[in-house]
Amino acid sequence: MASSGKAFDFKLFKRLMVHTHKYRWTFYFVAFAAIAMSVLGVLSPHILETAIDKAILPKDWEGLVFYVALMLGVLIAEVIFQFAFIFYANWLGQNVIRDIRVKLFKLMLSFRMKYYDKSAVGRLTTRAVNDIETIASIFSQGLFMIISDLLKMCVIAGVLLYKSWQLALIVFTILPFLLYATRVFQRSMKSAFEDVRNQVANLNSFVQERLTGMKIVQVFAQEDAEYNAFQEINTKHRKAWIRTVWYNSIFFPIAEMSSSVAIGVIVWYGGLNAVENGAITLGIVTAFIQYAQMLFRPLRQIADKFNTLQMGMVAANRVFGILDTQSHISDEGEIELNQTTGLIEFKDVHFGYNEDEEVIKGISFTVAPGQTIALVGATGAGKSTIINLLSRFYELNSGDILIDNVSIKKYTLTSLRSQIAVVLQDVFLFADSIFQNITLGNKDVTEEDVIAAAKEIGVHEFITSLPGGYHYNVKERGTMLSSGQRQLIAFLRAYVSKPSILVLDEATSSVDSYSEEMIQNATDKITRGRTSIVIAHRLATIKKADQILVMDAGKIVEKGTHKELLKKEGGFYKNLYEVQFMAEETM
Repeated sequence: MASSGKAFDFKLFKRLMVHTHKYRWTFYFVAFAAIAMSVLGVLSPHILETAIDKAILPKDWEGLVFYVALMLGVLIAEVIFQFAFIFYANWLGQNVIRDIRVKLFKLMLSFRMKYYDKSAVGRLTTRAVNDIETIASIFSQGLFMIISDLLKMCVIAGVLLYKSWQLALIVFTILPFLLYATRVFQRSMKSAFEDVRNQVANLNSFVQERLTGMKIVQVFAQEDAEYNAFQEINTKHRKAWIRTVWYNSIFFPIAEMSSSVAIGVIVWYGGLNAVENGAITLGIVTAFIQYAQMLFRPLRQIADKFNTLQMGMVAANRVFGILDTQSHISDEGEIELNQTTGLIEFKDVHFGYNEDEEVIKGISFTVAPGQTIALVGATGAGKSTIINLLSRFYELNSGDILIDNVSIKKYTLTSLRSQIAVVLQDVFLFADSIFQNITLGNKDVTEEDVIAAAKEIGVHEFITSLPGGYHYNVKERGTMLSSGQRQLIAFLRAYVSKPSILVLDEATSSVDSYSEEMIQNATDKITRGRTSIVIAHRLATIKKADQILVMDAGKIVEKGTHKELLKKEGGFYKNLYEVQFMAEETM
């Protein structure tokens, strides 16, 4: 990876160039166009010099017409190559970043939940969108233009020496100073751009999180505090950009002044020589003025384009940092779980979100095919973790989980999760239609299938009552629906997938009685005949469960049916029932 101490990281650059291999002919053409532009650019001053010395001064009007036509031809050719360069360089850049973005998103889809637990969404969004877009500028404005400018400078240096070593010496005397200033400028800008990208990511992350959690901000009247925090982050962002502006404001005037000094000395020395009829002609002086500008201008532009290249390299470094992340669930299973009886077995399972802190401490239990088990216990007991482990959102520390007597690690990840439907307490809906939120883009599920399933679990009337019915757009995170309605959509989403195993976190603490009744009916329908694991929040579900697992501090402390557990004097479940469920039963 690139480090801030390096002006340019060739290892990183080589890795980026690998993505151009499939477009190598376009790459070669763009490189050729860059070379052609540099050669054609050098021809114009030479033609002008010849026109002055051999046509204008001798008053050869036919010769002047010829040189004007020749310059026009060179100009047209230069325009054609410039058009081809700009178009295909940008085409190459956009295709490369498309490939990288697809590769990045595919990898992010396979990351384990632990990675997202520790990563800010705004920062990841910056990497996947802004940073990757910045990489495109390496091809469109950085790499090839730098190559063209460097080649042009080398050709110009040779031409200067050939035409007049005295005038060339004037130019070369100032050149080292400008080269040194350019080098210092490049190093300073590399550090500044890294700071800019960090501050952009921080700003994106802050704004994204606050907009998402705006309700919490307003509920707790923290508008002023968040405003002040935003001002502080925004100030850091401004300072990072001003730092780049400061370096630019120093370097470019110095470069312009150096160029002007060189031209002034060329006019003075060359003009005196031409007046005295020396070896230096008026045409050579005119050509040298143009050559000096063409030599110094690319140097200034190279610094500017090197800034673009540096920003692209910094962005590539950040993107490759995610691509190198080893945080995905290993998918080395070879068995396709196309159908399962629903037999589930946890065998001495240990797990912790952090290595030094176990959340699940040696849990073992079996769920028979078609059986419904309820998980109960205080908050933090480890109930939701059981759900996460079954679907392999996290890897076990030790122990094993089996489905149909086969370790879940031996199944392919896609086939495993296709047989397990999960309805979480916090339902997430995308800013799309109800139909798309139910099918999640599965082309095998038709609208007729969705409508039939909705009628079966009793939510069809609720959906058709909405404007547009199944094509009603629920907006971001489903904000146009109540929490109960969102949960009904989640039940239908699970039912349509026709899972063999169902996992429910059936919280209804924030829903109205009508929605709760519909959710209860939906629960009864979709759990019928399926192996189901339910984090139970209602007494009705607990009573219907074939087995209840009582959890405390990451362990199963009691097992049994509702009636069996109530008979245990002083038991965890009996105490929990008396505190949490007895009032519900009385009501």
